[in-house]
Amino acid sequence: MIFPWNLEIVLEYFGHMRELMTNILIIHGLGMERRGIEQIDVFGTMKIDDYNEAITKFSDELEVTIEIFHSNDESEVISKLLESESSFDGVLINPAGYTKGFPQLADCISNSKVPCVEIHFSNPAKRGRDSDIAPVCVGVITGAGVYGYYLGMMALKNLSNV
Repeated sequence: MIFPWNLEIVLEYFGHMRELMTNILIIHGLGMERRGIEQIDVFGTMKIDDYNEAITKFSDELEVTIEIFHSNDESEVISKLLESESSFDGVLINPAGYTKGFPQLADCISNSKVPCVEIHFSNPAKRGRDSDIAPVCVGVITGAGVYGYYLGMMALKNLSNV
C-alpha cells in the first residue's frame, strides 16, 4: 500500500519534533580519563569510553540528543558551560576532580540559565567528601553507577518539557 505523503509536511513535522527534543550537554570533569584504571574499588572497571557508550544508548532510549565533553582544564569547562546557554536545554556534569575547590566553576553553574544536574558514579558523601557544585545544581544523583546518567537525562528531559 502506498501512502500519498506530502514531503514538505513530513519534513516540517520532523523539524518541529527535532525542536522539541531535549538537547543535553554531558560534562566529564577532571580525571575522568583515569576511571577504570585507578581507584577501581570506588569507581569500578568502566573506562570513559564505556561510560560514553552507555550514555549514548541511554540518550537513544530517552530520545534526547547529547553532546559529551571532557576536559581537565577548568577554563575549558567554564567556556563550554557558557556556550551551553544558547545550545542546550540542560547540563549533566560529573565534576570528578572539580567537585571541591573550584569556585569559578560553581559560580558559572550558579549563574547559568540552563538547569544543571550533578552526577557521581559513586557516593562521595560515603567517602566523607562534600561537593561545592551540588548547592548550585537543580539536583544531584550519586551512587547509582552508570545508570545515574540515565536518571540525570530523564530528570533534565522532564525539566525542559515543563
